[in-house]
Amino acid sequence: MEHVQAAAALDALGNPVRLQLYRTLVRAGTPGLNITELQVKVGGVPRSTLAHHLQKLSLANLIHQEKEGASVLSRANYAAMNALVSYLTEECCVDECRTQEEAA
Repeated sequence: MEHVQAAAALDALGNPVRLQLYRTLVRAGTPGLNITELQVKVGGVPRSTLAHHLQKLSLANLIHQEKEGASVLSRANYAAMNALVSYLTEECCVDECRTQEEAA
C-alpha cells in the first residue's frame, strides 16, 4: 500500500459514523449488508447520511458495493483492510532495534 492510499483510508475511517459502519461490515463477513440492515445495526442513521458515508468508504477502497436486485450490498474489502494494517505495522520497532545494535 502506498502512503497516499493509506492516508485516504485513515481519513475515511476518521469519522465516528464511518468507523462504526466499517466495523459493522467487517463483522458481517463476505455476505455484506444492505443499507436497511446497516441502518438497523448502526442505530437509525438516516439513509442519505449512510449513503454519503458508504460512498466515502468506497472511494477509499475500504468497501465494495454491488447492486443486487433492488438493493445495494456493501461488503468490507478485506484485502485493503489487511494492506492498511500491514502498512501501519511493517516497520514496527525498526528504529528501536537499530538503536540497540548501535549501542552494542
